Amino acid sequence: MVQVDLRTTVSRGTCDQSALARMVAEQALAIRFDDIPADVVALAKIHFRDQLGIGLLAATLPRNRPLVALASLFGTGGNATALGCAAPVTPAAAALRNGSLMHSLEYDATHIASITHAGSVVAPVALAVCEEIGGSGAEFLRAFVVGWEMFVRLGLVAPGSFSKRGFQFTAAGGPLAGALTASLLLGLDREQMTSALGIAGSQASGVMEFVHEGATVKALHAGWPAHAGLLAARLAEAGMTGPSSILEGADGFYAVYAGDLHPATRLREHLNTFGDRWHFREAALKARACCHYIQPFLECLEDVLSRGLHAETIAAVHCEVPTGQETLICEPWTEKLRPSTAYQAKFSLPYALGALLADGAVTVATFEGPTRAQVCARADLVTWSPMADGDFPNRLGARVTVTNRSNDRFTAEVEDVRGTPRRPFSEGEALRKFYDCTAPVLRDDAPERLAGAVDQLHRAEDLAALTSALRCVR
Repeated sequence: MVQVDLRTTVSRGTCDQSALARMVAEQALAIRFDDIPADVVALAKIHFRDQLGIGLLAATLPRNRPLVALASLFGTGGNATALGCAAPVTPAAAALRNGSLMHSLEYDATHIASITHAGSVVAPVALAVCEEIGGSGAEFLRAFVVGWEMFVRLGLVAPGSFSKRGFQFTAAGGPLAGALTASLLLGLDREQMTSALGIAGSQASGVMEFVHEGATVKALHAGWPAHAGLLAARLAEAGMTGPSSILEGADGFYAVYAGDLHPATRLREHLNTFGDRWHFREAALKARACCHYIQPFLECLEDVLSRGLHAETIAAVHCEVPTGQETLICEPWTEKLRPSTAYQAKFSLPYALGALLADGAVTVATFEGPTRAQVCARADLVTWSPMADGDFPNRLGARVTVTNRSNDRFTAEVEDVRGTPRRPFSEGEALRKFYDCTAPVLRDDAPERLAGAVDQLHRAEDLAALTSALRCVR
């Protein structure tokens, strides 16, 4: 009988320098805060501020009461901030709650090419761990940016492949990004970080079935990865090991979740750009609390209405939808015309356009509570067809043709949605969104103090000023 020395086998696996998870760890550890360009640091602060504002507003909504109650499930103690709450909680509870809240409104930013809501995973992890260890603002920003950049690169390896198999990439890939972010702040070495990534791979999840009933579980598609990633890093720190082949293995992440058996070359190519190309410059803030794909169509309809056309005179609204978006916002059409809840309508092209026609605006309140018959009646005016010249996912474009009762036709087109680098928000617009989100939650001058603390993060010795403002709740 042949005897196998298990210690030798483990050692050989550990010494596999070509493992992609090890390469990811090496690249992440090599980037220092001073290596990050100033404009990327500035963008990171804008996006972090945006994430905080969204999460704070989400904590006030009735449908998020289960998320607000999450912290109590993890017991007392801890020094991490739970958004919307004055009392500190454990880091694991904060990551789960805050990530879920940040993603629950469909108001969080997107990296469109990778189809990733990276900020809703890495921001809550970085905040919870940095508060726990007393880290500096620069340490926070380094972990936030590096975790975000790696998350996007993981998505760019196989964009769209995850959703074709029924997984949301933010949810499936999020534990890996969360583990990397936490590992950087905890000071894990290369082997510990590699294990953290391997452990996180066993916590990946996030199926798309929620969209057919408007189930609010989608909020967990960022909260769970943040929670899982933080725990993966702590488990690796304590000595648990994870497979270094988690990314490229025959039963690894890409094979199982994307059906991709040969990700190595593409991931290496994306890793080789780290430190030279910063995908943060491509991130897109959202103007409205609904699916990003819908928002350029709302812009088009607003354009037509701004020409003096009255909603009551409209007989038809036809949308040309870029190929690849239809499965989320158009299909099945009968379901989109009559969503069961306003939350489900966040992914309904006709309902969102119907709301704009009925109310003259689309707000956070549009997608809260039950659906409305008046809006559904306007949604019936909407039809769609594939856009022959779309450039998705490189751009979120739209074309809308409106016909009035006199059979006059009005066409509007958007090449890329507002909030992208091609059409960025001004600093005033981004700040206005932040203050609109935080005013119902924070008291006195806390919104201004919070904005100031984020702006000065790169100089902050710790997160005390940020934490103080966050916990000044009504």
